[in-house]
Amino acid sequence: MEYTQIKVSVDSEVASAFKSACLAADISMAIVLSQYMAKYGGISAKNNSASLSTKRQRRAAVEKIIKQLQNILHYEESYRDRIPENLQSSVVFDTADHWVSVLEDVIDSLDSLR
Repeated sequence: MEYTQIKVSVDSEVASAFKSACLAADISMAIVLSQYMAKYGGISAKNNSASLSTKRQRRAAVEKIIKQLQNILHYEESYRDRIPENLQSSVVFDTADHWVSVLEDVIDSLDSLR
């Protein structure tokens, strides 16, 4: 088996939103990232040379990232919407609502680049 370590720098709010969404969906962040890299990055044990050399390939990659973020947003919205009414003025709800806003802003920013 072959392993590759990749370091990715992201905005701390985006990283926290991703973590919160994974926790809300009860899925492993490592598994999500590994699946994402294998599926969308063209990275696998057999092929670790993802090609983004053309504008079309880069736009397609951004489109796939947007779709993945929309999935995470869906999970975060579902988590927020399941918070009981008596906690909707709590830190828990405010935090979930904040990350929904952050994810929406990130998606809108990426969408404007298309």
